[in-house]
Amino acid sequence: MAKRDYYEVLGVPRNASEADIKKAFRRLAMKLHPDRNPDDKVAEERFKEAKEAYDILGDAQKRAAYDQFGHAGVDPSMGAGHGPGGPGGASFSDIFGDVFGDIFGGRGGGRQQSFRGADLRYNLTLSLEEVVHGTTVKIRVPTLATCETCDGSGARKGSQPTKCSTCGGVGQVRMQQGFFSIQQTCPRCHGEGVMISDPCPTCRGAGRVEESRTLSVKVPAGVDNGDRIRLAGEGEVGEKGAPPGDLYVHIRVKEHAIFGREGNDLFCEVPIGFTTVVLGGELAVPTLEGRVMLKIPPETQSGKMFRLRGKGVRPVRGGTTGDLLCRVSVETPVNLSEEQKEILREFEATMERDGGHHSPKQSSWLDGVRSFFDGMKF
Repeated sequence: MAKRDYYEVLGVPRNASEADIKKAFRRLAMKLHPDRNPDDKVAEERFKEAKEAYDILGDAQKRAAYDQFGHAGVDPSMGAGHGPGGPGGASFSDIFGDVFGDIFGGRGGGRQQSFRGADLRYNLTLSLEEVVHGTTVKIRVPTLATCETCDGSGARKGSQPTKCSTCGGVGQVRMQQGFFSIQQTCPRCHGEGVMISDPCPTCRGAGRVEESRTLSVKVPAGVDNGDRIRLAGEGEVGEKGAPPGDLYVHIRVKEHAIFGREGNDLFCEVPIGFTTVVLGGELAVPTLEGRVMLKIPPETQSGKMFRLRGKGVRPVRGGTTGDLLCRVSVETPVNLSEEQKEILREFEATMERDGGHHSPKQSSWLDGVRSFFDGMKF
């Protein structure tokens, strides 16, 4: 049976780059792999065909011979070159390590690398004053640190880890499955390549111990709820001397009794007496820097918003300081005496004699209500 063109098998043009050829074979291999297609003879044959095509086209010298002479240039039975797996050719194990190494985490041989330590998270709750002005706080963080007894090796002081007898110190073993082999992490040493026969009594061979550290965290002025501060290298230490992770301090701001915050602006609600809003006056308003006097114009309506420029929050990354927004809320008098009630009745009578022009919003609203009912048909 005549062999198909290798470029056709991989589905690439004849001018395809080495990277394109490798990518095409990887895609086919993942699709046709026998583990994904058990008892599928067609898929198995196509997998072999794709492997053979990649073995030729993935090698510059073999590809040149194939481009010039076709299958005759690479088939030893036809008197030229070497076929797949033949003398000078790469075995399928080599191809598997080269192509599937990127997928399954290894390229054949060699000890697995130690991984960087884990990142840690710490939730830090602060007051509004602390985040607006900035502060420095000390926190205590539980973490994994290098064992000082064995200096992180995991072996008892004076002893050394020994080479793993299963993998010979490379951290990986080959498993033969039918016509191909795969490379896996050594089940005995878990990819370390070494075994600890006499573990450290302090860390029990782990090389790391649990401990709590006290750290100083500088909180810059202007941070907000949900912001985080990164402390590089303050996370868990890595295994076998690998670098440590980072510590991320997440800011949480406690609810304030007076102020709320939206971005760089602060806001508050200011209760104000009936007489003050009618006649005008001054009102002491709190800010995070101290009191300021707010001038209330006569005839101020309830809900009026006053803006105090620059009395908000300075942005953590620089820029214009926010404002303080004060919303006045007229407080209805309570616990009035009979004399005070009589004075209010007399006041109300004078308001009615003037025709209601002292309450323009109320008058216009009542006019609208009357028009609404006049237009209704019962």
